[in-house]
Amino acid sequence: MASERISTVLLCHAEEPLHTEGVARWLNATTELRGIIRIHDSRRTFWRRVKREWRRSGTLGLADVFAFRVYYRLERGSYDAAWERTALDALEREWPAVPASVPVLDTDRPNGKECETFLRARAPDAVVALCKHILQPRIFEIPRAGTLIFHDGIAPEYRNAHGCFWAMAKGDFDRVGLTVLRADRGIDTGPIFGYFRYGYDPVRQSYVEISNRVLLDNLAEITDLLRRIVAGEAQAIPSDGKASGIWGQPRLTTYLGLKRRLRTGRR
Repeated sequence: MASERISTVLLCHAEEPLHTEGVARWLNATTELRGIIRIHDSRRTFWRRVKREWRRSGTLGLADVFAFRVYYRLERGSYDAAWERTALDALEREWPAVPASVPVLDTDRPNGKECETFLRARAPDAVVALCKHILQPRIFEIPRAGTLIFHDGIAPEYRNAHGCFWAMAKGDFDRVGLTVLRADRGIDTGPIFGYFRYGYDPVRQSYVEISNRVLLDNLAEITDLLRRIVAGEAQAIPSDGKASGIWGQPRLTTYLGLKRRLRTGRR
């Protein structure tokens, strides 16, 4: 059964063309793509995230987060934009465009009634989730095989946000990668079905490029894993006894410390 064509819905952020265009093309070519949900984050969502980070990091930590965003945009923003355009061009050459017949839902409420109705009407085997939102059970439980999260980081050690960044920042270079797991009621705490890595260069490649390439460079293997999960043939990977950590947004002081260690050859 693992060789049969499965049905999917893609859930991702509207401002991420590598996902809305590139990953969508891959899913359409390798599965029966029944729909795309594009999340447009509202101002309310932004401030909710700011408040959550403030509670986690305090005022100085939040200032550190905002300082990083300004610094990184100036230092690496144009580089990352050019790399993403090149990566998307390659995906567009490899995979045909998603036909206009595939329905698209634009929403700012991935847990809302409209999203629920859309998913129930599409009735996919699995939802592929590339988003920052914590989904509610009435959403993630709709697909027959569940909602499969492509998580930026190795779980459970690097749960929540920017796992690749934090693994490098902590000198944990062997745990820079992607985790495929099934959504549950926690934050990246569901059953884990696969870990994916690639031979990255932390000196020349930005953490944004690394986070994207660890997905794009493993699409063939992930295609097979998706089919096995839907077929019920994939076994969850035990994570009992492993350290578990919830991480937040990158900080400027952490980033500068990482750059200093990489320049001096220390990890």
